Amino acid sequence: MNLQQLHYLSVLAQTENYTQAAKLLHITQPSLSYAISTLEAQIGIELFKKEGRNVKLTKAGQIFVSESSQALEILNRAIERAKESDNEQSLVKIAALRVLQTRWLPNQIRNFLASYTTQSSEPKFEFGTGTGFSLKMIEMLRNEEIDICFCSKIDNQEDIDYFPVVEQKLVLITPKDHPLANKTSINLSETLDYKQITFAPNTGLYFEIEKLFSICGKSPESMYTVEEDVSVAGMVAAGFGIAVVPRMQILDHLPVSVIPIEFPNWHRLIYMATLKKHYQNQTSQAFINYIKENIVLELHH
Repeated sequence: MNLQQLHYLSVLAQTENYTQAAKLLHITQPSLSYAISTLEAQIGIELFKKEGRNVKLTKAGQIFVSESSQALEILNRAIERAKESDNEQSLVKIAALRVLQTRWLPNQIRNFLASYTTQSSEPKFEFGTGTGFSLKMIEMLRNEEIDICFCSKIDNQEDIDYFPVVEQKLVLITPKDHPLANKTSINLSETLDYKQITFAPNTGLYFEIEKLFSICGKSPESMYTVEEDVSVAGMVAAGFGIAVVPRMQILDHLPVSVIPIEFPNWHRLIYMATLKKHYQNQTSQAFINYIKENIVLELHH
């Protein structure tokens, strides 16, 4: 018994006519008759009985066709998925924090492509459509919707491999007229008397800054919670409070004071995260290896 016989059987069961079935299958009627009689002999079941010029499934034939059709559907789906897998051998599904999407990640991909020498398939990168937040990216990684992400370290569970790639310096920003605005450096304990703009719990920076303030022994009073670091900076510039944020270029163009943090001395790390149990195709694994071999932890502004 083979797939071709099951396919012939399925078509004949639908048409109940050898001539029509053979025409649909683009084979001769004797070839179809031979295939069906061979199948009946192999399984020891009479599948059809004649009714005039047509045929009808026997009761046993009805059961066999019903069950074998499900098996045929599963096998066809398996074949399609296997074909898709072959086509995806050069595809890398990736996601990253927005701070890396403008320059850092495109540069890494460009350099990788320049060094990639396998000629069997052209590497392709597909960027995840998530929100760009670390929690969401790790969820996508665990659901195997993506192969690689660049994000904050969310937890210490052993299923994720975190490899540090970028270091961000954290600073305090205040409105220009704030009592702390003229400080040349700051101990974060000094900020606890003031209302702050904080990051939402679905962001990686929320966990980073929580760690920072835990060293001071107390969390700040949150005036507003915001998801994007640029939005946090905008709220501070508008006078809604102060905030701890990554040192980023946009701060140089906003009416805020940027104050180095003297204590606690803390830098935010951004990691390449991969799921240990996830199968990485040849291109994905090559890109992971490239990052691990070529990236020297760098301070990102």
